[in-house]
Amino acid sequence: MSRALPLPIPAWGRLWAVPESGAGPGRNCLRTEVAATDPVLAFDARSGKSSADAVRGDVVGAGAVEMCVLDAAVKEAAVARFLREHPEMEQAACDHPALQGCADVDWSRIAGCPAGVPALLRGLLDEAVGPEALPVLENLLMNSVFHLSAVMPAALPFLIRLAAVPDIAVRPDLVGILVLAAELSPSVDADDERQVLLLGKDSDHPEREWCRAAFAAHASALRALLEDETLAAGLISTDDRECLLRALEPQ
Repeated sequence: MSRALPLPIPAWGRLWAVPESGAGPGRNCLRTEVAATDPVLAFDARSGKSSADAVRGDVVGAGAVEMCVLDAAVKEAAVARFLREHPEMEQAACDHPALQGCADVDWSRIAGCPAGVPALLRGLLDEAVGPEALPVLENLLMNSVFHLSAVMPAALPFLIRLAAVPDIAVRPDLVGILVLAAELSPSVDADDERQVLLLGKDSDHPEREWCRAAFAAHASALRALLEDETLAAGLISTDDRECLLRALEPQ
């Protein structure tokens, strides 16, 4: 039995789907108790729900469920491997207009942010390297299925501008990241126990407020992206467009 989840369902199945046999390498599973009627985005190891079921937000039975979290060590290892395989990305200058200001960000001061983010952002612009840089960056932008990392708000200005580059190979994926950030950045109602259970308290997740601030600060660039006629050519759905427009509304 399936029901629509009345909370944002991240389009992050490729990154966060767990194998049928359980958690994959580098993924820890957080266990929590839920009511039998609660539809949650989770993987129920006992019922045999698949990762695809989880991404659709299927209802799972009462009891412990598992939601996967990516280890910080795995993130760092993936970045290090990318830099070893593509040292030219680390040495290249951040001279593309979309990356203006990237070199001025002190990425090392951001919690959970390994060195190499500028190289990953530069890599997105390369037709051959972009598909390799993308999943590594995606890992850095998220802490779990429902939780953005502190890297996301710092990266948003560059992701918005990169998504506006017409011929970038990973453009659809970048638009998807923006939609995900817009879905997961609204404030959580502290009186809604189920929202707090799944998304956590705002006080524990300041990255949501930081993302809202980033969207507000770069509203003109996001509006320009949404008005781009080339974006309408199958790269964004009506629902996703409305989601990004809501991110521009005062919170």
